[in-house]
Amino acid sequence: MFRRRPLDQPVGAARRLTAGRLTLEIAGGSVVGHHYPENYDVLHVDETLPLAVVCDGMGEGEGSRVAGATATATFVEQVRAAWPTVDAAGLRAATTVTQTRVRRAGAALVGLTGCTLTALVVEPDGGQGWLVQIGDSRAYRLRDGLLELVTVDHTMAWLGVLHGWWPVGSPEAVRARYQLLRYVGHPDRPDPDLLAVPLRRGDTWLLCTDGVSDQLGYHRLRDLLAVRRDPTRTAQALLDASLDAGGDDNATAVVLRVHPTLPAPR
Repeated sequence: MFRRRPLDQPVGAARRLTAGRLTLEIAGGSVVGHHYPENYDVLHVDETLPLAVVCDGMGEGEGSRVAGATATATFVEQVRAAWPTVDAAGLRAATTVTQTRVRRAGAALVGLTGCTLTALVVEPDGGQGWLVQIGDSRAYRLRDGLLELVTVDHTMAWLGVLHGWWPVGSPEAVRARYQLLRYVGHPDRPDPDLLAVPLRRGDTWLLCTDGVSDQLGYHRLRDLLAVRRDPTRTAQALLDASLDAGGDDNATAVVLRVHPTLPAPR
C-alpha cells in the first residue's frame, strides 16, 4: 500500500456531461510516483465542457512546471473561447497560441521550458471527438474488448522502431524514448496531430502520461480498463498499478466512458 503524497491530485468523483445522444462520464487524477520529488504532470477535466487535457513537463525544474501549467491553462482558455465551435482549424489555432505562450513564458528561464500535450474534445452534438497531441502522452480506446493505441509517440524511439533502426527494448531504443521530436515549447512550433474520432456507446477512452503507459503493459492496461467500474475507480486503479509497478515517473490518467443518454421521462 502506498502513502499518498501532498502533490498527488486525487481522483475526484466522475463528471457526467451530455453531448447530443451521448452521456460522458469523465474522471482523472495524478500521482507523483517514487522517483521525482515533485509532480510535473498537469491534468484538467473540465467542469462544464466535454474536454480533458493532460500535459507532462520535460525534465525537472521550473521550466517543466511552467510549461505544463501554461500549456494547460492556455489550451483550455482557447477551447472555451471558441465553444460551441470545435473543428480542426480552431484546435490548430488553439495549439499555436499555446506554443507561443509557453515559449514566451520560458524566455526568462534558464534551461528547457517544454511539455507534452494530449487533449480530447467532444463536439457539442456528440457526433465525434477530436484528439490533439504533441509529444508522447497517449490516448487509448477500448472498444468491444480491443484496446487500441490511437496516438503516435513523437519520439526518436518510435521512429527508430518503425524504421527498423534498432530492436524494441534495445539500449538505443531505451535512450531514444527521451528524445522528443515534437513538444509544446519547441522553437519551431511543430504542428499537433489532430484526429477526428467517432464516439460509440460502450467506448472507454484513456488519456495518460508515460508514467502510466511505460509502467503498465498492454494486457494490464486492457484488463484494468475492461473492468465494469465507474471512471473514478478505474483511474485510481491505473494510478495504483503504476505505483505498484515501480512508480518511476509522475503518472496521470483520465478515463472517459461513453453511454447512451436516456430519454427524459414523460
